[in-house]
Amino acid sequence: MSFTDPIADMLTRIRNAVMAGHSQVALPGSKIKLEIAKILKEEGFLEGFEVVDGENETHKVLRLKIKYVGERRERRAVISGLERVSKPGRRIYTKKTDIPWVLSGIGVAILSTPKGVMTGARARQLGVGGEVICKVW
Repeated sequence: MSFTDPIADMLTRIRNAVMAGHSQVALPGSKIKLEIAKILKEEGFLEGFEVVDGENETHKVLRLKIKYVGERRERRAVISGLERVSKPGRRIYTKKTDIPWVLSGIGVAILSTPKGVMTGARARQLGVGGEVICKVW
């Protein structure tokens, strides 16, 4: 199955799993999706993730464990919103001085830079700009 935008597919699967209250979500794996999952784990939006072999041994499956807070009845997801910024039809690039703040620093902007995939705060520290992949809050 061919996707036009696999990162948007990843974010949509996470969004749907959060709205349905699922504890984990599986999606086709890739290097950039793995890097985004690492960032979401480091920032506290995910409990964890793992890469497992799919039906074929050529394909990998990325399994994300969604993080929730609160007791059973009042349980709510840590992720309250996901937004894809740069799309295949319209790429959005930013300079190091114009890296966006997400909810005044509460959320995270994820960028693809020449030094790798990283958060907006890390890109500011290193003084690099790049493509704004998505925003998470």
